[in-house]
Amino acid sequence: MSRHPQLTANIDPTFGAKSRTTWEIVARVAIYLRPYPWMALGTVSCALFSLAFAFSYPKLTQHVIDEVIGNKRTDLLAPVMLVLLGAFAMRELFNSLRIRINNELEQHVILDMRRDVYSRLQRLPVGYFDQRATGDLMTRVIEDVNSVERLLIDGTEQGSVAILSIIGVLVILFLTSAKLALVALSPVPFLIIGALWYTLTAHHRYRKQRVASSAMNALLMDNLQGVRQIKAFGREPHEDARFLDRAESLREGTLSVMRAWALYSPAMTLIASLGTGLVLWVGGGMVIAGEMTVGTLIGFIFYLALFYEPVRQLHGLNQLLQAARAAGERVFDILDTTAEERPPTIATSKLDHARGEVVYEKVCFSYGSERTTLKDISLHAKPDEMIALVGPTGAGKSTLVNLLPAFYEHTAGIIRIDGVDIRSMRLESLRSQISVVSQEPFLFNGSVRENILYGKLDASETELATAASAANCHEFITQLSEGYDTHVGERGVKLSVGEKQRVSIARALLADRPILILDEATASVDTATERLIQEALERLMKGRTSFVIAHRLSTIRHASQILVMRHGEIAERGTHEELMAVNGLYAQLARVQNVTFIEEQFEKLSLV
Repeated sequence: MSRHPQLTANIDPTFGAKSRTTWEIVARVAIYLRPYPWMALGTVSCALFSLAFAFSYPKLTQHVIDEVIGNKRTDLLAPVMLVLLGAFAMRELFNSLRIRINNELEQHVILDMRRDVYSRLQRLPVGYFDQRATGDLMTRVIEDVNSVERLLIDGTEQGSVAILSIIGVLVILFLTSAKLALVALSPVPFLIIGALWYTLTAHHRYRKQRVASSAMNALLMDNLQGVRQIKAFGREPHEDARFLDRAESLREGTLSVMRAWALYSPAMTLIASLGTGLVLWVGGGMVIAGEMTVGTLIGFIFYLALFYEPVRQLHGLNQLLQAARAAGERVFDILDTTAEERPPTIATSKLDHARGEVVYEKVCFSYGSERTTLKDISLHAKPDEMIALVGPTGAGKSTLVNLLPAFYEHTAGIIRIDGVDIRSMRLESLRSQISVVSQEPFLFNGSVRENILYGKLDASETELATAASAANCHEFITQLSEGYDTHVGERGVKLSVGEKQRVSIARALLADRPILILDEATASVDTATERLIQEALERLMKGRTSFVIAHRLSTIRHASQILVMRHGEIAERGTHEELMAVNGLYAQLARVQNVTFIEEQFEKLSLV
């Protein structure tokens, strides 16, 4: 059941994301380079070759000024200029190769990381998603993975090349003129101080921005899913204000990052420019004094530009690093969360096709440290029996059946299927024995055929049609514009509630599993549709052990056992006739004329 937009949007996007150091993030991300060593080497090598040809430009310029122009050697001008143009061409050729290899590597890494994050999400316990908004998780899988990946690819290439470039240029500068080299390095301490300030203060700004982005995406996701409720209650202005509030938080978070960068980046550029100015000042004096040629000074200044350019790149990478750190915390929150898979040393049992005997022995359950939701639940469902669960909202009916497929792990007691403790079973084996039909059936945004085949992906057309006919949906499907290939829209919006319910029943029929959970499967339909669904459910339950949560007495009168739940306990149990003879809670409900919804009657009788 979808959450109310107000509730979901207010889930804290930072929940579970612990702070991690920059180097921890870098080390974790670097693992994704291991499958592609040649690509990583190729992109760095191309960058180095491109840099090497760039290094030739200042030297060739110095040669042109001092040797060709200074000595008026017009015969050498054309050959030297061709060499210079060739160096430019080779620089851009390797740069083109670098970009191509870099893009290929980038997309491989994005795919691998996104696949790992999505795969882990699929294997996390249901309780994980209770604490996080869908929009926030989408932001982590899409935007945050991109931010982390940029650190890996750009950081690996640009960082290594920038460092090597700085070392190479420094060697050339000192070989050219140690005096000017020391002058050129005089601003470096100020550059280091600026970098330290930005690094130590940037993380909280980027984290604030990522959280604000997730909060806005979470609200947007919920509002798009709840657009009918928004329109029905005329809450468009209210939602405009709520979205504006989230967008304003994102604006402030982004501006906080930009303000710091607007101060940091120009200040670093100014300091670097002061270094160039000092070199021109001192070097000009040296040229006038005859200690240096004009060409040497110009070549030195060109090399100095090649020194400050990678320094500028490192400042840019520092910004990228801080953004990636904030995003990486959120990505690794998912990857580091314990999956619900059971280790082979524990999950040693496997069922190929269960008979359907289900036993609960003194089972208890609580959500975290909150009050106990289920207390000492014991029941015995024999194969082919129908167990009906009735009771007020919050009595624990849905929680009880959710423990059977281990959507939540019970905190005490034992649950057995065919005598096997479900804690000792592999989850895929356990869940392959159980089908679930819920009150609000979920359909994927695909065709009717794809949604039914989800129960058995390799089913034949005959099996598909047989299941649809048994679920009383074949007739209406064939009348759709494209029959079984008709797309149902997001969450099946193009179908009515009753039609979606019957499609979900056909899916369960096709799966053909021995244990069935029906969670209020006829609660939201009219009487005529209920009759069609009830016929389909009777076919579905035949030969299966069924747990039925029901609002309407018509669905449970012939149950093998009826469990009346209240405050997480079984208050009464028995058949319809036995419970009527006891004259307890169930009997009071049954005597109310024209009973439609059991929960409503519990409330009217002040039994909640």
